[in-house]
Amino acid sequence: MTVVAEWSAVTKRYGAVTALDRVSLPLMAGEATALVGHNGAGKTTLIKLLLGLIRPDEGSVRVGGTDPAGLSAVQVRRTIGFLPESVAFHGAMTGRELMAFYARLKGAPIRRNAELLERVGIAHAAHRRLATYSKGMRQRLGIAQALIGEPRLLLFDEPTSGLDPASRRDVYEMVDRLRRSGATVLISTHALDEVQQRVDRAAIMHGGRLLAAGTLSELRHGVTAEVRIRLQVRTCSTAAVLARLPPQARCTERSSTELTLLVAPQAKMATLRAIAQAGEVEDLDVTAPGLQELYNHLVGPAQEEGEAP
Repeated sequence: MTVVAEWSAVTKRYGAVTALDRVSLPLMAGEATALVGHNGAGKTTLIKLLLGLIRPDEGSVRVGGTDPAGLSAVQVRRTIGFLPESVAFHGAMTGRELMAFYARLKGAPIRRNAELLERVGIAHAAHRRLATYSKGMRQRLGIAQALIGEPRLLLFDEPTSGLDPASRRDVYEMVDRLRRSGATVLISTHALDEVQQRVDRAAIMHGGRLLAAGTLSELRHGVTAEVRIRLQVRTCSTAAVLARLPPQARCTERSSTELTLLVAPQAKMATLRAIAQAGEVEDLDVTAPGLQELYNHLVGPAQEEGEAP
């Protein structure tokens, strides 16, 4: 596959603080990658490097084989669409005026703007001042401006922030369409359960370091996160079932008819055999660790109140 953008052994320091420590990560054509990590993990710095807003202290950054911060990279930067985490638009402008402004900055035809506003569901408000837009409408407008010029590399920082469930689904359906068209999408997000089925790969950042990157299957292979097993048992038989289980099976939830177990991958089959022999189990559900569980295993819980992965 074609590498569209890449960080190679990138280190970035701000005084005594190392924001990135030798991070290497490629973004492939036609793939969506989730960039996840606590606040301060280095995600925003990675995005700023791709946008050419800052330069690395060590290593290199390339977009289409070109340094995005170089003097000759104007055309390369025009192939990038960017949605910041907090969109801030001038309230006196209308949606139509703002889209025309960004189209002129990118050298893109203004005639496509109406179609983009229709695509994100706010064409009806194109004539209204942005001061009258809700947070969700401003987020949709931010997505529309990121799509100006049909960029082949899209950087979305918390793209579903402020959106209702239906609108969140629309955003990810749009990401699916972009991937199918061959575009490359990077999504920086805290919504791990939401994004894991919508991306091809995930990159887990912590303390400026890249801890792991790959498909969900590859991440599971490299991390011994526990498997979750939920059991439906006959009433008041939970104690009898637990007594038959191997010591590696850890009970995290228990009621008179249900058990939730966490089991190391190497003990999964022994646990399932013990469950089958218990005779009190009416139903079970086995869930492989998702992106949230893998993240928690690698990073642990947030270090500060209000921090989220």
